[in-house]
Amino acid sequence: MTSLISDPNLAKVLSSADVDDLAVLVDHITDRGEGRISLSSDTCKTLMDAKSAGRIDKATRALIAEELQRFGGNSLFNLMRGGAGVPYLEILCDVASHVKARHNPKSDCAQIEIAILEAVLEQSLGKMSEQEKSNLFAEFGSTYKPSAGPALMAALQAAINASGFGAYKLAAVVANAVAKAILGRGLAFGATAGLMRGISVFTGPIGWAITAIWTVFDLGSPAYRVTVPCVIQIAYMRQKAAYRSCPTCRAPAEAGKKFCGECGSPLALLLR
Repeated sequence: MTSLISDPNLAKVLSSADVDDLAVLVDHITDRGEGRISLSSDTCKTLMDAKSAGRIDKATRALIAEELQRFGGNSLFNLMRGGAGVPYLEILCDVASHVKARHNPKSDCAQIEIAILEAVLEQSLGKMSEQEKSNLFAEFGSTYKPSAGPALMAALQAAINASGFGAYKLAAVVANAVAKAILGRGLAFGATAGLMRGISVFTGPIGWAITAIWTVFDLGSPAYRVTVPCVIQIAYMRQKAAYRSCPTCRAPAEAGKKFCGECGSPLALLLR
């Protein structure tokens, strides 16, 4: 697919993203259409018009990437770069540091995004009851064993990594909770709703716990009000793009696999 997006770390995700997911980014960037001081009124209108029409073309997708990159740098830095903003990887590392995510700046974007999601989830654990923690572990196919601090998070990370589509679920629960906290609405899972079996767990107390800790991440800077939620949404979109759904049971079907990991149905039709 030809893309007008110059940053390769954004191009693949934004160029193939569902309109509903891009609409969340538009709302984060434009403050739900209210506009921001550093966002021109013309750009705000262009983005909101595309969202309202339900048709976000290549040029508008490129505009979303451009505005995110502009928010990623401070005014002086952007001026020195001719207003071009900063690369997505630079934004990603800045957000990771801001939310105190343990990450390697030399890792690829997907790994850093997962570290950010885990940092948000880790903060929320303190807001969960023992039963909610048990439900969370169960959602990732594991059994909760009470422990404290780093040991608990290490066990949860192991559960997420062991799950067939743990990274996707992690991204979905965090992005959904963040969208609710900031925009007042969750994600529209659309055709992938079948992948989110057990989504009630995410939208119930566990989702509320993540929403409750959102204020821990100081969003006093106008730039962070955009970059932090946008990075979390893009992390979700990247994980979503890595999966398709089985036509038989609607379970996630990882790209490149020939058979469904849940029901064993062939995925050949999806590979053509």
